[in-house]
Amino acid sequence: MRLIVSDLAAERGGEIIFSDLNFSVSGGQAMVVTGPNGSGKSTLLRIICGLLPAAYGEVQLEIGAEMLKASSLIHYLGHQNAMKPALSVRENLDFWQKFHGEKALEIEDALEAVGLPDIDHLPFGYLSTGQKRRVSIAKLLMSDRPIWVVDEPTAGLDRASEKRFAELMGEKLEDGGIIVAATHIPLGLAQVMSVDIGDYSMKDEY
Repeated sequence: MRLIVSDLAAERGGEIIFSDLNFSVSGGQAMVVTGPNGSGKSTLLRIICGLLPAAYGEVQLEIGAEMLKASSLIHYLGHQNAMKPALSVRENLDFWQKFHGEKALEIEDALEAVGLPDIDHLPFGYLSTGQKRRVSIAKLLMSDRPIWVVDEPTAGLDRASEKRFAELMGEKLEDGGIIVAATHIPLGLAQVMSVDIGDYSMKDEY
């Protein structure tokens, strides 16, 4: 399995913000996207997930001899946690598991993995910032999608939770998964590739 980004460009407000971006990530590898604020890190992740169109270029997933769209095999964790505050933790996680399909872990097991057992009955809106992020990480664990695309995934986490998430990412890579992350903070993984999107910025041309 290989995620391939080819000659990719993105626009914002009718202007190109980066262009001619090329990289590939194979199963068992992580790619960290860096760059200054406003350079297009979040935009790139959303294009990879199929949430935004590219100005030009392609994002494809190579599996054997086939070239597929990657979006159906991606778990996306953005800046927002994408949970309904009035619904319980269980109700939120149950919705996302059904949406993503291919169950990997039960709700109880996913919450246990992020150190939040016995909170499934609480309204999501009652949780602290760090707890909300950890529940959103639990969402990643519940469905069997091989690619995690995560935007500042450790925002709001304490050091113990950052370490635990690093362990979960390591397990994902050991299982042959792919991780693409935009972050200003080291992820705690032993080996990662990186691309500085600022190197592909078009800001000086406008």
